[in-house]
Amino acid sequence: MPARVVLLGATGHTGGRTAAALTARGARPVLAGRDPARLVPLADRLGGPAEPLETAAADVTDPGSVRALLGAGDVLVTTVGPFQRLGEAAVAAATDAGAVYLDSTGEPPFLRRVFEEFGPQAEDSGARLLTAFGHDYVPGVLAGALALAEAGDRAHRLDVGYSLDGVRGQGFSRGTLVSLVGVLLEQGHAWREGRLVEEPAGARDWRFDVAGRTRRGLSVGGSEHLALPGLSPSLREVGVYLDWFGPATPVAHRLAPLAPWIGRLPGATARVEQLADLVGRRFAEAPTTQGEARTHVVAEVRDRSGARVARVRLLGPDPYELTADLLAWGAVRAAEGEVAGAGALGPVQAFGLDELTAGAATAGLRPA
Repeated sequence: MPARVVLLGATGHTGGRTAAALTARGARPVLAGRDPARLVPLADRLGGPAEPLETAAADVTDPGSVRALLGAGDVLVTTVGPFQRLGEAAVAAATDAGAVYLDSTGEPPFLRRVFEEFGPQAEDSGARLLTAFGHDYVPGVLAGALALAEAGDRAHRLDVGYSLDGVRGQGFSRGTLVSLVGVLLEQGHAWREGRLVEEPAGARDWRFDVAGRTRRGLSVGGSEHLALPGLSPSLREVGVYLDWFGPATPVAHRLAPLAPWIGRLPGATARVEQLADLVGRRFAEAPTTQGEARTHVVAEVRDRSGARVARVRLLGPDPYELTADLLAWGAVRAAEGEVAGAGALGPVQAFGLDELTAGAATAGLRPA
């Protein structure tokens, strides 16, 4: 029998879509939250009036309540963010239980913490931690892995660019926008000269071509920096860039060097959270693009001389549809016992490149 799947965050925009994607793939997740009564309408709708989905109480600010839900081999999916503030209880509970863990974070400090702090603990408990298993940053990991496979031992530098088309109105949910404020003001990371280094978000930019137009992306700390170097011993540089800021790109790029200094100011973290909450209150809970946005991801590999030796471009649906389907696919495969290894794992390490490519295609992410 497949393992049990528990979903945290189903009352949010991303979580609700993930719950629907899970049931569409034949899973019957346990919907968990602080107030199970709020989950009942969704449980009835997705499970059917005769057999609604199970609901359970769990508070992400109370690690014990999350831990009480999980047993060894269970699958925990969480979309509750900002993860830097609210994510620790879920990953700690999954690690302690020896469960499989998937989340939707795109926050560099948190995903790095999953790899560096919780990863070694998970190796001991047998847990498997798959952080950033959505639009952030499975497409870039997949495109990068495909490009590295094509480049072979010529790979020296890998650049990954994300862009969106078809965004009209509010392109991101309130939760994403709140997290994005934190991403811009928290310390990021990159892979430089064969090692992981700290680097402020937006410190570098990269221009890449998508659909006949040149895009300008700002650097961000992704899971690509942590998951891809192990696939290519010759790889010395990894950069990940987001073309999401439009006319604000030059301003964000110029302000990037200030981020580490802002973080050192007394009370800076609390002020960043207050700013994020203020930004969030000005936006709707859900994006208004109604699925019209499309995801573009480009990965380019260069050799030591700087010559391009491989290029992969992937095209996918809007980020929320893609995130929900990727989380659902990963959770179902995990419930079927298809995750390899233990500890903090990149998507390729967890499933293999061929299996990940096929799974991403079922979520609409394919070569362009």
